[in-house]
Amino acid sequence: MKVKKYFLILKGEILEKNRVVNPCGSAEDSEFENPLRPRFLDDYIGQEKVKENLRVFIDASKIRGECLDHVLLYGPPGLGKTTLAMIIANEMQVGIKITSGPAIERPGDLASMLTNIQDESVLFIDEIHRISRQVEEVLYPAMEDFSIDIVTGKGQMASSYHLPLPKFTLVGATTRAGQLSSPLRDRFGVIFKLELYNSDELKKIIFRSSSILGIKIDHDGALEIAKRSRGTPRIANRLLKRVRDFAQIKSNGEVSAEVARYALDRLEIDSLGLDANDKKLLNAMIKYYKGGPVGLDTISAVIGEETITIEDIYEPYLMQIGFLNRTPRGRVVTAEAYKHLGLQ
Repeated sequence: MKVKKYFLILKGEILEKNRVVNPCGSAEDSEFENPLRPRFLDDYIGQEKVKENLRVFIDASKIRGECLDHVLLYGPPGLGKTTLAMIIANEMQVGIKITSGPAIERPGDLASMLTNIQDESVLFIDEIHRISRQVEEVLYPAMEDFSIDIVTGKGQMASSYHLPLPKFTLVGATTRAGQLSSPLRDRFGVIFKLELYNSDELKKIIFRSSSILGIKIDHDGALEIAKRSRGTPRIANRLLKRVRDFAQIKSNGEVSAEVARYALDRLEIDSLGLDANDKKLLNAMIKYYKGGPVGLDTISAVIGEETITIEDIYEPYLMQIGFLNRTPRGRVVTAEAYKHLGLQ
């Protein structure tokens, strides 16, 4: 039974990663995004309030000659949390070590990482809500006192060693801030929430990416891609890459509004960024349950997707554009969604 469930989850993750509008990163995205990542705050587009406050904290820390306080970044995937962590390291002129919550399996893994980190550098932990409770216990004194206690041996032969650590800045990123334990969350001195981008900000990002990649694109073409990018820079860059392929075949590599519209229609991404899977979810709720309210587990069974996938990938954008509401009794499709789907 466990093997079957694991296979279904793995299958769901593979199908989800194949979606062009999936905001979660992939190996292909990492290879494509590396030259596009801004390195300093001046190059970072969007999240103006976060940038302004972060610049103040960084400049003040540099004046005092201290490490920046620990930073927590949370929000939907694809909004630039990893990029901001790298920018913090560059602005502070220190090194950065990158890992993820699931990769730190044992307290010893974290201890080894912390003892080998450079003084005043940045440790970035992605998906920090997924670290185990045992690892958290080691992380608490490391964040507060820059030290850890290592226990060796068992029973009467056990002994404890107090080990000082180099001073460092922990930058944690998560898509689920609510799953962080209160003791861990309280140890972050700087907490930022990243919001979805608007079309103008995404258009600027697309222009910047196209100039780096040598893609010819006009304002209308960039705006067409921006409108269908679901408020997420990672999706905007991914769609730019797909549209570039169509442009090279259809219009000598020049991206216009007509070419962008044609390419995105071929990819089944409509004017608001909804793809076939989004419409499948909405249509299923309307067809079988008259638009709701419907429980999350029921929706998961009807469309064949994991509840985690629905909560993290589908719902945030559908709620952002006002197509879906959460109520105590379940999810409800709004009148705007009916109108967009051409239904009454």
